Amino acid sequence: MFEYSAPANLLEGKIVLVTGAGSGIGRTAALTYAKHGATVVLLGRTTSKLEAVYDEIESNGWPQAAIYPMNLTGASEEDYASLAATLEKEFGRLDGLLHNAGLLGELKAIAQYDYDKWQELMQVNLNAPFLLTREMIPLLRESEAGSIIFTSSGVGHKGRAHWGAYSVSKFANEGLMQIVADEEDGISNVRANSLNPGGTRTAMRASAFPGEDPATRPTPEDIMPLYLYLMGSDSKDVSGQAFHAQKANNAQ
Repeated sequence: MFEYSAPANLLEGKIVLVTGAGSGIGRTAALTYAKHGATVVLLGRTTSKLEAVYDEIESNGWPQAAIYPMNLTGASEEDYASLAATLEKEFGRLDGLLHNAGLLGELKAIAQYDYDKWQELMQVNLNAPFLLTREMIPLLRESEAGSIIFTSSGVGHKGRAHWGAYSVSKFANEGLMQIVADEEDGISNVRANSLNPGGTRTAMRASAFPGEDPATRPTPEDIMPLYLYLMGSDSKDVSGQAFHAQKANNAQ
């Protein structure tokens, strides 16, 4: 497991956008960032789930969060531009962006894969991170040290039978991360890295491995050290790297 001890005020004064913030790893990351001082923008498709996260942040006395309901499946370019305009008006900058939202899709052979489901998954897992990154880069450049975290997967580093569009989308996210990191190198303080959470005790994991005992997998809370490291200032000089939350040694 990646080991990192974050100071309590690691993200004090930071503005961090988390997609898929209503449940699973996204929810835990949003709460963790808020606990460490960040003002978190909670983006997700289910308002009630976002409100529950917001209420938990409020009850703990952490910096007041912001809710931005958005369904990535049907979001247009204009929707992303509107989000950027709202954040610019409210905050003037963005310090961190966690691309967490994602779909698992069908686990079946490519020869049997439904085109419409392929398109839907790519819209959420690839097109959304592209459009969101494109619109957020100007705001991230206003930060002293902007951080973009792309969520990867083991099947985004080595393809496996039946993982279809999900695997392909994660390979593509690795490429997108590397391109953004290279483009921003030397012209801004924006860094981009990928994070593979590994098999974690979430609903998505349970749907992919229904016969697995969830207790054999770490919880989202267990893997938060890497999420904090990549969002905080201790990684300000790290960019273009692929990290694995459940490995002690990572390429840097």
